[in-house]
Amino acid sequence: MFIEGSNRQSKMETVILENLVPEDHLLRKIYKYIDFSFINKMCKPYYCENNGRPAIEPVILFKMLFIGYLYGIRSERRLVEEVKVNMAYRWFLGYGLEDKIPDASVIWQNRRRRFKKTDIPQQIFDEIVKQAIRHNLVDGKVLYSDSTHLKANANKNKFTNQEITRSTKAYVAELDKAVALDRENHKKKPLKDKDDDNNTPPTKNIKVSTTDPESGFMHRDRKPKGFYYLDHRTVDGKANIITDVYVTPGNVNDVDPYIDRLKIQIEKFGFEVKAVGLDAGYNTNNICRELAQMGIMGAIAYRRGCHAKGKYSKHKFQYIKEWDVYICPERCYLEYRTTDRNGYREYRAKEERCLNCPRRTECLTEKQKFKTLRRHVWEDYRDTMREFLRTDEGKKIYARRKETIERSFADSKELHGLRYCRMRGLKRVSEQCLLTAAVQNMKKIALVLHGRLSPLLLSLFKLSRNNESILAFR
Repeated sequence: MFIEGSNRQSKMETVILENLVPEDHLLRKIYKYIDFSFINKMCKPYYCENNGRPAIEPVILFKMLFIGYLYGIRSERRLVEEVKVNMAYRWFLGYGLEDKIPDASVIWQNRRRRFKKTDIPQQIFDEIVKQAIRHNLVDGKVLYSDSTHLKANANKNKFTNQEITRSTKAYVAELDKAVALDRENHKKKPLKDKDDDNNTPPTKNIKVSTTDPESGFMHRDRKPKGFYYLDHRTVDGKANIITDVYVTPGNVNDVDPYIDRLKIQIEKFGFEVKAVGLDAGYNTNNICRELAQMGIMGAIAYRRGCHAKGKYSKHKFQYIKEWDVYICPERCYLEYRTTDRNGYREYRAKEERCLNCPRRTECLTEKQKFKTLRRHVWEDYRDTMREFLRTDEGKKIYARRKETIERSFADSKELHGLRYCRMRGLKRVSEQCLLTAAVQNMKKIALVLHGRLSPLLLSLFKLSRNNESILAFR
């Protein structure tokens, strides 16, 4: 029998909003395990206590942003519309069915005025990491780091060419001392000072976007060209909790901020790092040296190096540290010649030996008369890391990169809208990356802890929550 149902919405109903939210909803799990009370305390100094109109609680504004980043809602106007019609979102924010939802302009104005020169997003991210530590989801023993590029909100065809001063690496002074000591040990004369008569620092030409000047023009092999930012991220190996997020323009080398960010994490969270997992881009002499001095082993991938196609590469030659020589496959010595300003020792074979070598065609090009190899003064540290990578422990650590840092980036781009920058400027892009990482951590904490609870503990938890609500009602 067919009956019209056009009058179903005309009757009045009494409902409890919490009953409309499914028991296994993700926001229920986050609400249960994440304590958001710190947000109001953190933001209180930026509000006036005895003047002006009553403000919307900061925790509500940030929880709205968390919903947007959690479900990949890119527009804040769209976010407000979604909150209006989604019962779970209203329940998570503490709003009833008829309560007015804050306008999107409230979020913009707070970002533009109240929190403009603060580090509130960084503090929120750090507090979520500390909550994960208290839940025993982070141990700081093995850390994985990498960076990914985020397309800036800028047109790649609108730019100006500018000449800027090249930045000096922080370790240059230490390298100069190492070079001087190495030449002294080999009984070589000290290098002459650089010609600084004109006192003109080195410069380079770069492209600067007219839309977002703080982004950087990236042109790397197998990477798209354009204006990008780099999200440098570190995750803990225990439960894949993100422990550090740092944003730079896209034209900054991945390795430049790595050691400083690692030291910041150790100081901030008290980590006792035993090992790190990194890709081949981080396999530099300075990074290996810094890690060794910190007592940290590195499972770092490495490349064979540049050499002519079809010719012997450097790994075919064995270095004998006690004699400070290289030995070629034909058992001939490549002896030390000099150490250059960049820290590379030169080892050279004798021309007459290479001339009569039966493997000459496999080792030298037509223009080469003798074989020459270079070895950095800090290359012993790289050899130590390479040996660790070949151990069972090193292989196990490196194999987990795809399950940790690579998966973290994949989730943030596919599920949380981090493939593109929503806003312009380094400060605002950093906010997007930090809050995205924060909601990823919230999600991980909630899902892991929810899976740990047995049905008995879950029933006891519900009973305690009911008792608390009854006592509050009385």
